[in-house]
Amino acid sequence: MISREICERVLLAASSTGADYAELFMEDTLDHSIELVGGKVDSVHDAQTAGAAVRVFLGLRSVMATTVDTSEEGLIKCARRAAEALSEDRAEVSVALRERLFGDRHPIKTVPGGVGNREKIDILREACGTAGGYSDKIVQTTGSLLDVDHNILIATSEGLYARDRQIRTRLSVSAVAEINGETQTGGCRPGARRGMELFDRVNPKSVGLEAARQAVTMAGAGYCPAGVMPVAIGNGFGGVIFHEACGHSLEATSVAYGNSQFCGRLGEKIANEKVTAIDDGTLPNEWGSINIDDEGTPSRRNVLIEKGVLKSYMIDKMGGRRMGREPTGSARRQSFSYVTTSRMTNTFIAPGDDRDEDIIGSIEYGLYAKEMGGGSVNPVTGEFNFAVNEGYIIRNGKICEPVRGASLVGKGSEVIQKIDMVGRELKCGQGMCGSSSGSIPTNVGQPMIRVSSITVGGR
Repeated sequence: MISREICERVLLAASSTGADYAELFMEDTLDHSIELVGGKVDSVHDAQTAGAAVRVFLGLRSVMATTVDTSEEGLIKCARRAAEALSEDRAEVSVALRERLFGDRHPIKTVPGGVGNREKIDILREACGTAGGYSDKIVQTTGSLLDVDHNILIATSEGLYARDRQIRTRLSVSAVAEINGETQTGGCRPGARRGMELFDRVNPKSVGLEAARQAVTMAGAGYCPAGVMPVAIGNGFGGVIFHEACGHSLEATSVAYGNSQFCGRLGEKIANEKVTAIDDGTLPNEWGSINIDDEGTPSRRNVLIEKGVLKSYMIDKMGGRRMGREPTGSARRQSFSYVTTSRMTNTFIAPGDDRDEDIIGSIEYGLYAKEMGGGSVNPVTGEFNFAVNEGYIIRNGKICEPVRGASLVGKGSEVIQKIDMVGRELKCGQGMCGSSSGSIPTNVGQPMIRVSSITVGGR
C-alpha cells in the first residue's frame, strides 16, 4: 500500500505530542455479492472500502483519527489530528520499522475476483434450483454468493510493519415452505477463508437441499411445549450459545472494564469438568481465521476454559494495559473506521467422550435443538434468549416429532455448569458477529452437548 519510510514519518507525527504507542492501520477491501430471488438475479453488488486509521496511546488514554486520503500528506494530517487530541505537549521521538513476515496458514487457490459473474450465478442457480425442486411446499427461494478480498497494513511505533490478505467466500441459501397456511424458513450458509475452491468441498445442491429440508420439516411441525427440561443441542451452530452467552464475557472489552460475569475469576472452576472451550484463529482456512490480528499480533490458540477451569481471556493491546496482561492476538475491527477491540475468531467447545446416541438416549423427555438460530444476550449478566430453528421432542431416549417456536432461555454462567455430556464430533458454523468494533466473520462450534436442565420457551 505505502512504503515503510512513509509509515515511519506518519508514526513520527502521531508520536509528536508524547504518545507512548502509535499505530497506523490501512485497508483496501473489495466486497462482491450476487443475490438470486426466485431463481432470477436480483442484485449484483460491488463495494470498495479504503482508508486509514491512526491510533495513539498515553497510559490508559487512547485517541483514534481516520481518513480516506491515503496520500502521505493525508496520512500525516490524520496523524497530527490524533496527536493533538491526545496532548498539547511536544516530544522528540524516533521510529524505525522492520517488516515482519508471517506464514500464511490459509492458502488460496482461486481468487474470486478473477472469476466471472456467470460462473457464480451458475452456482447460485444450482443451489436455489435444488431447493425449489425439493418439494411443492417450497414457495420461495433466495440465494447469495459473497466474496471478500480484505488487504491490511499495520505499522506501529514498536517497530512493526506487517501486511495480510484475507479472502473469504460464502454461499447462503434460504427457502420458505408453506403447509396449511403456515410458513417456515430454512437456511444453510457455509463459508470459509477460501476462494472459489470452496466449492470443491461444498456442493451447492447439498446447500439447497438442507435449506429446503429444514423449511418443510418445520412448516409441518407443531408448537414446542414450554417448561424446564434437559436439552440436547446439536453440533455446529449450536455453539452460538457459548459464543454469545459466555464468549463475549471473556473478551477484554468486557473484562477490563469490570463488565463481565467472569471478572477476576482466572483459575476458578466456572463450568462442568466436561467443558473445554477454545478460541483459535490459526485453524487453516476457517471462516474466522486470521494470520495476524488488527494490531499486528500473531493469531494463536487460546484455551479459555480447560476441564471447567477458567484459564484465559481474549485480550487486545489497550485491554492488556488495563488488565496487566499480554495481548492474545484477539484484536479485530470491521474496517479502518472502527476502533479495534478484543473479539473472537473460531470459538468452540472441544470434543468430549460421549456418543451422540448416548446423549439422546439419556433423556427420558426433553428437546433436541438440532439447529440454533439468533437471539439476544446481556454481556454483563450472561442472560440469553435464543431461538431454535429446528427442534424435536425426545421421548424415552428417542428423537420423535419435530416442533417449532422453541427457544432456550438461561444464563451463560449457569448453563456451562449444566453441560454434563459432550459428544465426539466437532462441527463449526459460520456467522457474522456484531459488537463495538463492527461486524466481523467468526466461527462458532461444538459437538453435540447435553444441558441437564434449561428453560425452554414455547406454547
